[in-house]
Amino acid sequence: MKKVYIDKSRCKGCMLCTYYCPKKILIVSDMVNQDGYRVVACTDDERCIGCLSCAHICPCACFEIYREQPVVTGGLL
Repeated sequence: MKKVYIDKSRCKGCMLCTYYCPKKILIVSDMVNQDGYRVVACTDDERCIGCLSCAHICPCACFEIYREQPVVTGGLL
């Protein structure tokens, strides 16, 4: 499942997210959006820890981060 969704049409290329990502999985891509900005890309969704650093620092609200929910089985009611 994809964990990091980046709305490339909103990205302004500030690259703050690349600096604040603790896993360093965000990079400047070669893709240019409709406004002429080089946009960010995630290199490895599996290494994302869902910390939301990118989403919190992004001034353009480009990020959606999805976390896997733990499955609870068994136990007493």
